[in-house]
Amino acid sequence: MTTQHRGHRIVVVGAGYTGMFAAVRTARRTRRLGARITLVNPSPRFTERLRMHQVAAGGRLADHRIADLLAGTGVEFVQGRAVAIDPQARRVTVERTAAGGSGAGPDARHGVTDLPYDTLVYALGSRTDTTRVPGADHHAVTLDDPRAAHEFGARLAALAATGGRVTVSGGGLTGVEAAAELAESHPGLEVTLLSRGVPGAMMGDRARAHLDRALARLGVTVRAGADVTKVLPGAVELAGGAQVPSDLTLWTAGVRVPDLAARAGIETDARGLVVVDDRLRSVSHPEVYAIGDAAAVRQAWGQVHGTCQSGLPTAQHVADTIARTLRGRAVRRFRFGYFHQPVSLGRRDAVIQFTYADDAPRRAYLRGRWAVAYKEFVSAGPVVMYRLSRRMNVTAVLSRGGRATRSAAGGGGRAVMPLPRGRRAENMGR
Repeated sequence: MTTQHRGHRIVVVGAGYTGMFAAVRTARRTRRLGARITLVNPSPRFTERLRMHQVAAGGRLADHRIADLLAGTGVEFVQGRAVAIDPQARRVTVERTAAGGSGAGPDARHGVTDLPYDTLVYALGSRTDTTRVPGADHHAVTLDDPRAAHEFGARLAALAATGGRVTVSGGGLTGVEAAAELAESHPGLEVTLLSRGVPGAMMGDRARAHLDRALARLGVTVRAGADVTKVLPGAVELAGGAQVPSDLTLWTAGVRVPDLAARAGIETDARGLVVVDDRLRSVSHPEVYAIGDAAAVRQAWGQVHGTCQSGLPTAQHVADTIARTLRGRAVRRFRFGYFHQPVSLGRRDAVIQFTYADDAPRRAYLRGRWAVAYKEFVSAGPVVMYRLSRRMNVTAVLSRGGRATRSAAGGGGRAVMPLPRGRRAENMGR
């Protein structure tokens, strides 16, 4: 047994999809090495961001407590907000949002804790950007805060009874899911989806056509080419001055990342993402790893964009890399390719676009009841994986991208997720 790294301090900042998986998997992979792992997060609850559009529509989700998900792993949970990183002293300053956690410094009783680290895993992720359009931060709700989304959902029933109007700004897949969920859950609402481009533009023609039909069936008014310039208390203003009346506005357009890494002097790109090497280590501070939305990860086919699909493999890779490093073994470079674009269209419909490694659409897609089951499997998967990972090594990688991660010439990835038996993927959407 290796003893030279016993007591090695690993701090994971952020308990979203990637941070949670990194903490649990690292704990299992280093359990015989005596590493000490601490997970920092402001909330005691784990937020299923893949399901937040359901909360905004008035639904309720299971209450997943971070402490429960960590039970038996040996990971210490510190409930608080990371407010500063000192890479020279190798410590994270945390403002406590609640009492609890062992090993806190003497300042913990005053609401501040300094957590020393030997290895830092930066997993703060991203939030919806409400800073670029005036009024979005004051007069629109995002899906980042479960409490705000719940309050939004609580107002819908009364609004639907009077034929109220709800506007979803942002025609990406999150906006599409939210608009469909709102319209299906509350048929009395007038739901409008505003999008600069065509909603679902990244999908293939047939999958996008199904998406369009579903939105039309649910009564969602789609305004493509809409450039929002201002959010008002009772309307959304478009370029040219036209206004879309809106009793409630949901904002899903654009993302931004915290500036914690940049303020600490850790090298970031123009968007604030931590610049990493092919092992996902910071190029300026090798003892810092960045994963998920917080990292600027490049593959031979291009830049990885932030999704749960790509984030979980980065967490898996970093956990394995830390364990291999502590054991003195060679580490592997990160390889990843996209596999699918799953989109729910309410509770009774969905569409799954299968993709090449670079996220370009394949011919294959899935719709209807098979797609609903597939999407539910994807949404439920992370929590199931965390629980299983306490006892065994569970892989999060659907595809390593095949030739696309070795050569810019590219090629499709090799999928390891089985498709429903007896059906060819290319025919599932017909």
